[in-house]
Amino acid sequence: MIPHHRVTGPEDAPVLVLSNSLGTTLDMWKPQAAKLARTFRLVRYDTRGHGGSDTPPGPYAIEDVGRDVLDLLDDLGVEKAHFAGLSLGGMTGQWLAINAPERIDRLVLLCTSPKMGPAEMWVDRAKTVREQGTEAIVDGTFERWFTEDYRSNNDLSDLRAMFVGVPDEGYASCCAIIERMDLTDGLPNVKAPTLVIGGAQDPATPPDDHAAVIAGAIPRARLEIVDPGAHLLNVERPQEVTDLIREHLR
Repeated sequence: MIPHHRVTGPEDAPVLVLSNSLGTTLDMWKPQAAKLARTFRLVRYDTRGHGGSDTPPGPYAIEDVGRDVLDLLDDLGVEKAHFAGLSLGGMTGQWLAINAPERIDRLVLLCTSPKMGPAEMWVDRAKTVREQGTEAIVDGTFERWFTEDYRSNNDLSDLRAMFVGVPDEGYASCCAIIERMDLTDGLPNVKAPTLVIGGAQDPATPPDDHAAVIAGAIPRARLEIVDPGAHLLNVERPQEVTDLIREHLR
């Protein structure tokens, strides 16, 4: 499946793929897009079940979203690319670096995990969304995505519209990816130079339990913790995240 995507930046520049979190679209990367497109051929895409991409029958597995990226690279004629992903996007990046190492140049993993239990939580969340829609979980999600200070002082209406606009079945089918995913054993095999970024106040993937584990397992990976910052770190701390990505890919 070729995901819906948007390509910007110089045609002859190194390719950088940006992968979205569960419950967002490629527009979640707006805070980074203009600056990164100055030096990279920037490819943003919607994970299956999100935004403009198709919602094939689920449930989905991590292999499905990983192979979608490979299909996209093939369609664009890109042999090898840098890859940065947040949360579900970072899980996709780990799968690619483990299973298609020849396609990934450098890797940036933000606020993500190789195994994010408990499985029952994802089963329950998918059930809630199928029965009540994403509207039923948006408030709780935003409490995990942003620090209280950020939520109090910023207009989140566009992000809220993005979240509730995700197809209920697409969101629920992607919950199954996280429910069943365990990439832990493959991390020591990752060859791509890797930057792992965590948010100090991230309740969804607390850095000590997730980012530090990834950085400790991938050979020579570098760990950066952004403080303050919760789960949707590229939105809450846009300049810091942009600078870290650019520095790692330089």
